[in-house]
Amino acid sequence: MTDHNALSPWHLGEVALQNAMGVADRMAEIGKKVIRTELIEQHRQFYPLLPMVVLGAIDPAGDVWATVRAGPPGFMTAPTSHSLHVHLPRDPSDPADAGLYDGAPLALLGIDLRTRRRNRLNGHIARSSNDKFQLDVEESFGNCPKYIQLRSMDLLDDPRRPYTGTIEEIETLDAAAKSLVTQADTLFVASYIGGSDASRRIDVSHRGGRSGFVRVEGDGSLIIPEFMGNRFYNTLGNFLVNPRAGLVFTKAGQLLQMTGTAEISETEQTRGFQGAELFWRFSPKRVIRRENCLPLQLEIADDGWSPNSLATGIWPENAIAASTG
Repeated sequence: MTDHNALSPWHLGEVALQNAMGVADRMAEIGKKVIRTELIEQHRQFYPLLPMVVLGAIDPAGDVWATVRAGPPGFMTAPTSHSLHVHLPRDPSDPADAGLYDGAPLALLGIDLRTRRRNRLNGHIARSSNDKFQLDVEESFGNCPKYIQLRSMDLLDDPRRPYTGTIEEIETLDAAAKSLVTQADTLFVASYIGGSDASRRIDVSHRGGRSGFVRVEGDGSLIIPEFMGNRFYNTLGNFLVNPRAGLVFTKAGQLLQMTGTAEISETEQTRGFQGAELFWRFSPKRVIRRENCLPLQLEIADDGWSPNSLATGIWPENAIAASTG
């Protein structure tokens, strides 16, 4: 997000979608109340509780990546309302790390899967060492708990230990990658607008549904339904201005990260999909897979399914694959 004029917290892409969905006037008023330029006390107390964080960063080529990083509770602290201190060592195995340099724009999502709480923070990095950085607050706001499955968040190993596993770049989604994507109930997506570091604004956000809510097309692109949310349209509004996008899926310590382009899309197959307002198509340009790089156990809890997720649809072919696999 970034102002398109002095009176609005929304940029032109967000406003275009809000207009198309008939909520622009209401969101103009809501935005002024909920989009802040500092951390409220509740958020300052929230971030230190977390053992993980989701980041959105832009590499030197202009590609945007989403990633998930783990740390012991307290690795994020907010000594003032204007900055978040993040104690994370550089990780050259992570494609998002190339965008975590001093002065770089960064999007951060704090999400507690144990309680469905989530808060977002956008700003620029101030870095003086490779072990930590400061994120100077430019936008801070909360999000609703919709579509978040309740999960454990247990650290299994020291998250500061360097990753020594295999970094696998695959040209197209192979069978294992397709299986992970089509059976996922959660993903994170990063997007941005702006040209130079100073003008860039990144968002990173959560998408959830029932297992099977993401479809893989024959050409390797992904079709993702957009379920009703807070009507901010940060991500899709960014797509209207700049199609570059980054996705990350995780399962059993693995991260599957993709960067490419996204567009709002609707076809005959998407019409009538339960719970969806819109759809978007993501076409991967690069895909990176790292096994056992996230030392977190993220097991879904008993009765952990979000009621909002259970009220949405899945693709028939994904349901068939799950029942036979």
